[in-house]
Amino acid sequence: MSPLRSNSPLRTAVVGAGGIARTSHLPALRTLAAEGRAEVVAVVDVVEAAARALADEESVPYASADLGSMLADVRPDLVVLCTPPAVHREQTVAALEAGAWVWCEKPPCPSLADYDAVLAAEKGGGHDPYASIVFQHRFGSGARHIGALLADGAFGRPLVAHCQTTWYRDRAYYAVPWRGRWATEGGGPAMGHGIHQTDLLLDLMGPWTEVHGMAARLVHDVETEDVSTAQVRFASGAVATLVNSVLSPDEVSRIRIDCELATIELTHLYGYRDADWRITPAPGVAAETSAAWLDFGEEVPSSHLAQLRVLVDDIAQGRRHATSGEGGRRTLEFITALYRSAFTGTTVRPGDIGPDDPYYTALHGGAPGWAPAGAQEEDRA
Repeated sequence: MSPLRSNSPLRTAVVGAGGIARTSHLPALRTLAAEGRAEVVAVVDVVEAAARALADEESVPYASADLGSMLADVRPDLVVLCTPPAVHREQTVAALEAGAWVWCEKPPCPSLADYDAVLAAEKGGGHDPYASIVFQHRFGSGARHIGALLADGAFGRPLVAHCQTTWYRDRAYYAVPWRGRWATEGGGPAMGHGIHQTDLLLDLMGPWTEVHGMAARLVHDVETEDVSTAQVRFASGAVATLVNSVLSPDEVSRIRIDCELATIELTHLYGYRDADWRITPAPGVAAETSAAWLDFGEEVPSSHLAQLRVLVDDIAQGRRHATSGEGGRRTLEFITALYRSAFTGTTVRPGDIGPDDPYYTALHGGAPGWAPAGAQEEDRA
């Protein structure tokens, strides 16, 4: 398919017939279908009955349990992956090799090695298919408005930031066998829960220069952590703290940035509207200046739909999407650095984790007390 065929609906296959497909991806695709911009042409799930049931519900003509067969039979333009992170690399590479763009749920991949294998499968041209990640918080009108003001220096220099994803998951949640395991969930709350807030913080604050992390397993019988914290320094000189937890009965997602001329705060849980942002001007800031900061323009809540609209536009125009390539890798690199720092007690900087580093291929890095028993035995061998 040529990305310039912008008058035709993007023929889309949904892979994974679980909750995230039903609650987030398909509603967004329905909206774009009503606008003539997308068309769901296939559903795939390892449980064929689940694929057929969802296809019937959505009046989708093709259902299968085999991704390869679907790619050969249908040749979709876009493949939406709503599957566990352990299979993202394999499925993304297969879709790219079949000539399809990919929009992949978070976490993107269990490791930097997997992510770089996906990048290697891309042809790299401006009009060639690529893979992008679901980081929908970047695409709400609030984040775009605040991001533009920060980039323009309207708030003065950013000085101190705080980012928290403090949620609650009970023992029943972790009774599901694949949860809390490195190989199947990809990581603990730093990877699987807090990744959206972390991604938004990095998007607002710009490049980071060092991270020092801590992690703990305080409540749950899991391989991964159930809480982590980090101290971060950015290239601007600003410093920040991060907290990712699944131990917090009072659940909240929050970002706060103190700048020279204002404090910006976002408080929500799983998605935000413009009203969830608060700007507090510093003493002496002119009233007309602070009033102008509150003009967010047309409201676009953070959502899968908000990001999908931009992705479809980018594909049609032959542009790189913001969460593809290095735009997606930077968040995974930061989270990998947080784990490496937490498990080694060292400060980690961008570029420190290369192919010869154990954390490049697994977020646990083979660390005693954190790596699965088999992984530790392999490291000793």
